[in-house]
Amino acid sequence: MIIRQRTNWLKMLFIWRGSVLKKIVVQLSVILLFSLSIYFFKGKIFDYKVHLNPTIFTLLGLALAIFMGFCNSASYDRFWEGRKLWGSLVIETRSFTRQILSLVNDPSQGAKEEKEKIIKLISAFCWSLNNQLRDKSGTEHLTRLLSPEQAEQLKGKKFIPSIILGFIADWLNEQQRKGNIDTIVMTSMDHQLNQFSNISGGCERIYNTPLPFAYSVLLHRTVYLYCFWLPFGLVDSLGWMMPLIVLLISYTFIALDAIIQEIGEPFGEEENDLALNSICRTIEYSIFEQAGIPQGELKKPDSYFID
Repeated sequence: MIIRQRTNWLKMLFIWRGSVLKKIVVQLSVILLFSLSIYFFKGKIFDYKVHLNPTIFTLLGLALAIFMGFCNSASYDRFWEGRKLWGSLVIETRSFTRQILSLVNDPSQGAKEEKEKIIKLISAFCWSLNNQLRDKSGTEHLTRLLSPEQAEQLKGKKFIPSIILGFIADWLNEQQRKGNIDTIVMTSMDHQLNQFSNISGGCERIYNTPLPFAYSVLLHRTVYLYCFWLPFGLVDSLGWMMPLIVLLISYTFIALDAIIQEIGEPFGEEENDLALNSICRTIEYSIFEQAGIPQGELKKPDSYFID
């Protein structure tokens, strides 16, 4: 995800990174060349003059704008729901870490090390969920945070976050068996684990249920048909300005179409997707800090970065 401060109006006109312009520059170039050819031939195809009233494009443009607004709202709703789920994960991990540190009364000599192992499992859960949503193995984080035995059990598994939650649940059951937590505390901590599972399931719902393909196809076709027919309707009324006006209108519609497709899949690694790596690092840093586990410096965004 691109994270950068909003700059002055002049620099905003020429920003490249974070803009979808580089994705659509080829399409815009083709439309510009097509518009120039229509202007050169005065709106004729061979010897046939194509007569299109500009009013038609006003009506079509209004309908297209309404439909694009609907698709944009649906796409952004998926993006924002994903961000809320990961925001909830930040809160739940900190709360669960606090419960482990303060409510598990283990008097044994190695209690601190045992709690640190479980807190590392919490971080491993977050990284594994990140990797699952991005179709990555992420073994570097799992081998760093899990014991060799646990890492071995995860080999060949597809739903690693759920298995890691099972590791944490086994530890809680062991602590209850030893009498280190009572039934009330166990119920509270089990509810916390259920919250982790709900967040994981909510993210999988977004990941596995894209925007209906029919919407995407209809929007894509309508935008490009509109942009390629527009020069015929404006060539007589605008003259030499027609290619520039068509380019501006095409940029608006095609760029919005690209943004809708991009933010509709919020867990990817494109410039406008969610910064899952940054969120995972924040979670790990904060819960390790609570437990007093040594760690490096938390990476902060500079002027912009993709994460």
